[in-house]
Amino acid sequence: MDDSDTQAEVFIELRKRLQSGRLVLSSGFAEDPSEVDISTGSSYVRIKGAKSCCNIDLPKGVSITPPSCREMQRVSGDGLHIRLQLQNDNDMEVLPTLIESLKAQKSYLFACQSCRETILMERVFRRVLPLPNGNWNALVDDWCCHPDPFANRKLLPRKDDCLLGDTFVLVNWGSGPNEALILEPKTADTDVSKENGGKDLMQKPNKNVRVICKCCRAMLGEVISTDTLKLYITEVTVKSPIEDSENTNLLNRSLFVENVIACRIVEVSSSQSTFRFSVQGHDGKAYILLWLLNADTLLVSSKTSVSGSAFIPSEDISYNEHKSYCASNVVKVLYLPCVTSNHRDIVDAWEKDIGVHSLPLPVTTCQELLLLLSASTGSLPPSMRTMNTFQVAFMKLASN
Repeated sequence: MDDSDTQAEVFIELRKRLQSGRLVLSSGFAEDPSEVDISTGSSYVRIKGAKSCCNIDLPKGVSITPPSCREMQRVSGDGLHIRLQLQNDNDMEVLPTLIESLKAQKSYLFACQSCRETILMERVFRRVLPLPNGNWNALVDDWCCHPDPFANRKLLPRKDDCLLGDTFVLVNWGSGPNEALILEPKTADTDVSKENGGKDLMQKPNKNVRVICKCCRAMLGEVISTDTLKLYITEVTVKSPIEDSENTNLLNRSLFVENVIACRIVEVSSSQSTFRFSVQGHDGKAYILLWLLNADTLLVSSKTSVSGSAFIPSEDISYNEHKSYCASNVVKVLYLPCVTSNHRDIVDAWEKDIGVHSLPLPVTTCQELLLLLSASTGSLPPSMRTMNTFQVAFMKLASN
């Protein structure tokens, strides 16, 4: 390939707690380190090469130490690697997920995330209570000196209660299905649920009954009992009646899924000191093994869209032009697909390990997440895409 056709790519990974980072410049900027000039200021970095230049906007309170930009190393396939030191006076606040934001005695509307249709009208919960850890059953023997008193018993919400799982909420449906939701068995004829809103299915619910948005046909959750719905936080949004008129929560689907899962694993790791997760479908199968490495990273990549998901490749990358990029707060993870994995020994070991936290999601969302993670891996410099048998990815955090 001719030099004129070489794409100018920039990648920056900054660790705020360690106050260090790495800058990677492709040969589209310059072939020789002497051709690269890096200048820094309050919350910005300017990079000028023989073939291209760009500006990097950093969050307020974050700056690069100028003398640290001089150590350069050429890595085959990547380009120039430059070690950085930074000063960080920025305290990022991660926006809470639905699980952390629901409160008692407040009014909420539940809406389908895909089409924004309101699915449950105004609700005021008398109690909002957390469910036990997903692995609590495995610990019952340590709690009780007699047979398990909770065996074959479900924890269900009473009227006006909301129970919080790791990736879902349980709500009491009370008066039953409304016109915005339908219930659909996975295998049986769905005409019954369409005609009467699923009332027949509510009388004899089972784990094969799905909750479907009537407007866009997205799966939102499952029926747990005659008056209880399980709604996944990746499929619904919750807002106040005031927000309903303000056109909020208009994130695109990919960015929403990315934000919710990234923020949720940070919340769970902080509260339960666990960093390994098994992303499971509602069918009970493990789809992705996820290992949280850190949640204090700032990421800049010219291969990804600045305003959108950290996973979605940018369609507007021009050659030899002055470009500006913004740093995003992200989490860094290792992941391993389970369904097509050649490392069954690792998958089997994680499934048996009580220290691995399960994250149940709809199967389609597990597949979406895997595609997003794979796209993130593909946007990284080649030398940074794998770590042992795992693949490396970044997930964008919703933050203030």
